[in-house]
Amino acid sequence: MSQWVIKGLRSGIKSTRYPRTSETAPGISPGLPVATPMSAELAQAMAARCPTAALEPARTGIDVNLRRCVHCFRCARGGDGAIGWERERDFECAGVTSHGDNFGRVFTRSIHILVVDTGDCGACLNEVKQLNNPYYNMHRLGFFFTPTPRHADVLLVVGALTEHMRLPLRKAYDAMPTPKRVVAVGACALSGGIFGPSFMCAGGVGDFLAVDVEVPGNPPAPLAILHGLLVVAGRKPPAPLYRRIEEVDGQG
Repeated sequence: MSQWVIKGLRSGIKSTRYPRTSETAPGISPGLPVATPMSAELAQAMAARCPTAALEPARTGIDVNLRRCVHCFRCARGGDGAIGWERERDFECAGVTSHGDNFGRVFTRSIHILVVDTGDCGACLNEVKQLNNPYYNMHRLGFFFTPTPRHADVLLVVGALTEHMRLPLRKAYDAMPTPKRVVAVGACALSGGIFGPSFMCAGGVGDFLAVDVEVPGNPPAPLAILHGLLVVAGRKPPAPLYRRIEEVDGQG
């Protein structure tokens, strides 16, 4: 054990400096699709290629609903054309949006999070777990996991909302003290992904509980989730989850 302590002291702190500075490490994010001008015929073909209806034909091209994107890359690779893809590393534009007021100054540096898996495949849950490792080190920002709703300020939900998890989710939410917020993480929690709506799951957590912050992706990168927590704490501004052609052209 002493050898590991000595090695750690010699190598220094290896945690990411985000959000103080932008993260530039490679492979940190798969990026996001962007609204792209194209012909009406090509827009229809691109929309048909998307398995979750994240692409919507517009008058001058194709719009993107980031709540539904599962990073399958069908729109960015192959076929007669390709949609624009933003290989962003700055999670100020990661598509996090807020539907409610933030906590205020009392909670900005001390928020306890209860994670509830309502039908996750394991991908989003694994990314959430990474927040506790030395690289992301969410404790430095005042975020802490808690196993009980009685001590939780934020209910973080991953996975499509299955029928069997509706009652446990409601009980966990009702047991939390106020003020409390809900953060939905991943395309399945936001819209049902490729699994819902169906006979076994709802379209998304927002159809059952009022969601305050949504973090898109399948799965979203740990820094995108961290950014979502900073939004709910009122320490970062939200960003839109719907991208239109007018925004790309600078007309809207």
